[in-house]
Amino acid sequence: MIELPGWPIADGRETELLQEVLRSPQWGGFNPLVGKFEDAFAAYQGASFGISAVNGTVTLEMMLACAGIGPGDEVIVPAISFVSTASAVTRVGAVPVFVDIEPYSFNMCPAAARAAAGPRTRALLAVHFGGSMADVDALGALCAEKGLLFFEDAAHAHGSEWKGKRAGSFGLASSFSFQNGKILTAGEGGMVLTSDEELAGKLRSYANQGRRPGYSFFHHFEAGNNYRLSALHAAVLTAGLERLDGQIEKRARNWEVFRGEVGEEIRWQSIPGAVNRNSWYLVLGRVVGGDRNGFCKRVQAEGIPCTPFYPHPLYGNPMYGEGGAACRVEACPNTEVCIGDAFWIGFRALMGDAETTRRVARAVRAAI
Repeated sequence: MIELPGWPIADGRETELLQEVLRSPQWGGFNPLVGKFEDAFAAYQGASFGISAVNGTVTLEMMLACAGIGPGDEVIVPAISFVSTASAVTRVGAVPVFVDIEPYSFNMCPAAARAAAGPRTRALLAVHFGGSMADVDALGALCAEKGLLFFEDAAHAHGSEWKGKRAGSFGLASSFSFQNGKILTAGEGGMVLTSDEELAGKLRSYANQGRRPGYSFFHHFEAGNNYRLSALHAAVLTAGLERLDGQIEKRARNWEVFRGEVGEEIRWQSIPGAVNRNSWYLVLGRVVGGDRNGFCKRVQAEGIPCTPFYPHPLYGNPMYGEGGAACRVEACPNTEVCIGDAFWIGFRALMGDAETTRRVARAVRAAI
């Protein structure tokens, strides 16, 4: 068994910041540390405003709702992602339109998205799957041409870049997750980023029970909710953000070691040349023509976090079949094939030293 670094991790910096919060009279979302973290993370990703919330599912819903997406609207989403990408569309009353992914990038296919755009299509929600970014040039151009709102689900892409510009700064708004398994985490948490000041104001009010700046605590202008991130979460996230660059750089170095050792028998995720920085949230690949499930079991037996791809596309979830939630499903041949032969290895496999990474790579190679 290969000993990999654990996750999440913490050191004295978390303790210092948590103690600062615990000594304060405000542990909730009104502690100044929350606003400081929002500003720091927004600046880190290249956006003007950050609005934090309790998790990344809520931030997806907030983002869509505050941008005016609702009943009668369609939103183009990739057929491969975690369920929140689609359920957020459903929960605001709109209809997800599922489109195919590219066969080796695992991100939304721009041609499929173009073919799916119809008279009721109002927006496109791109996912940066595994940390490597979707083709924001092509997708952004499509949205501009068709008059669609462009959103990013960047839950995997903290610190990733496309031509030197950070994930989450391309569309009208973007959503990030700080859930326990993410590369920046406080166990739970999420953030919406935008550079649109009006939208930022709506988001902040929506997450703070409909309040607006300059009015009393008991003035509520809309039916918002309490989605505020606590100061305890912000303390942990502040410490994690301080370490994030170094961790991304370490994973990038270890990926080169890994790739050099494991060889070409597996078809690894294709990373566009425009992605000059990758968070390496996941190491993705396809066992083309082989026994993907057996491969994953052999890798897991070595203590490496290796998971078969999703068991079905998003449109295969019961909520969009037996549950009767409205959706539109386009032809997704690449998606259907990837369900059977793709897998991912979690980022902990790239968090050790170079020799540990070599051992991981050799174990993966031996499992093929």
